[in-house]
Amino acid sequence: AATARYALLPLRVFLGVTFIYAGLDKLTDAAFMSDSGEGSIGDLMRGVHGSSAVPAFIDLALKSPVGFGYAIAFGELAVGIGVLLGILGRLAALGGALISLSLWLTVSWATEPYYYGNDLAYLMAWLPLILAGTPVFSVDAEWARRRRRHGQRLFG
Repeated sequence: AATARYALLPLRVFLGVTFIYAGLDKLTDAAFMSDSGEGSIGDLMRGVHGSSAVPAFIDLALKSPVGFGYAIAFGELAVGIGVLLGILGRLAALGGALISLSLWLTVSWATEPYYYGNDLAYLMAWLPLILAGTPVFSVDAEWARRRRRHGQRLFG
């Protein structure tokens, strides 16, 4: 049962590294960070507008496609770093779930059959980390240890 404490570490490492990579990939891709053109965020958003579950999300993103691209990329970086290092792990996992949810409802909504779309699987993968947080090998764990030690001095 002692190993159960570490059960979510592989998921945490996978999601953390993947989201860091996704954010860096977007930030270093000049074609992606463009309003239009092959491989651009703008063309991607216009291309999925008619098939998304929530076209209003696409309309909002299209007001500033490049700004939206940067927001997603920096969000992915923050989520990835937060989960990988265990800094506000539950909040980082919630951020990852919200990014995955928004991508599922827009970019991969029309994927058939549904299990070919990866955004729904990422959304489900974030849920255990929202529930459990990052209790081992994390900044969160160190903060909790220091709070306990400080509390014992105050009341012990």
